[in-house]
Amino acid sequence: MVFPADKEAKEMIVEIGRRMYEKGFVASNDGNISLKVSDNYIWATPTGISKGFMKPEMMVKLDLDGNIIEGECKPSSEIKMHLKVYKENKKVNSVTHAHPMYATICAIAGIPLDKPVLIEAALQLGVIPVARYAKPGTDEVGNSVAPFCKNFNGVLLSNHGALTWGEDVYQSYYRLEVMEYYAKVILELEKLQMGRSLSEKQLRDLENIKLSMGITSGPLHKGSIETLNDKDIIPKMMETGKVW
Repeated sequence: MVFPADKEAKEMIVEIGRRMYEKGFVASNDGNISLKVSDNYIWATPTGISKGFMKPEMMVKLDLDGNIIEGECKPSSEIKMHLKVYKENKKVNSVTHAHPMYATICAIAGIPLDKPVLIEAALQLGVIPVARYAKPGTDEVGNSVAPFCKNFNGVLLSNHGALTWGEDVYQSYYRLEVMEYYAKVILELEKLQMGRSLSEKQLRDLENIKLSMGITSGPLHKGSIETLNDKDIIPKMMETGKVW
């Protein structure tokens, strides 16, 4: 792993924070981001600062025990959650936390993201569980996500929001984007009370594609035995020749 230099890491965190804010994934001072610059050190977002208005000099450097190494600001109160992910999974080099609308609704409702309906989710994200409730800013949060750090790429935090991680800050953030889109698709399908699942064979094919691309995406979805989407669906107007 080639880690980014300190200056580059701080600039990348600021950029990701701006994207989070512009996407509406965070409000006020919500959310936090961290990024490794070595096996033992990370840069993290400061507490009390909007993710859309951060500057590189506001970032805080810490070791993996949470000791502040450099920086004038205090780190986010939820840095313990980030540190737990790093300790549980040595392959993780970045962690992002936010409160995107649809993912947060699923976190509140206790709806895991496990429906085999979206190709992008199967390739880039995998199944996403819901962790039990934990008091923010305490060790409880880290302990609640610990069981999922090695075999998943993210987790929903009960009544709180979403947490994702990855090999770099961009992968971590992109997984957050996919999670939010996936959550929205699932909730909209719930309104329709219908939907066609990907089959077991289709999911195995996607797994092979994923592996050929070097993508790791957590546990596989459970697909349908029957193939439900292998026939064209012709609009009624084309069948009858009528138009509206």
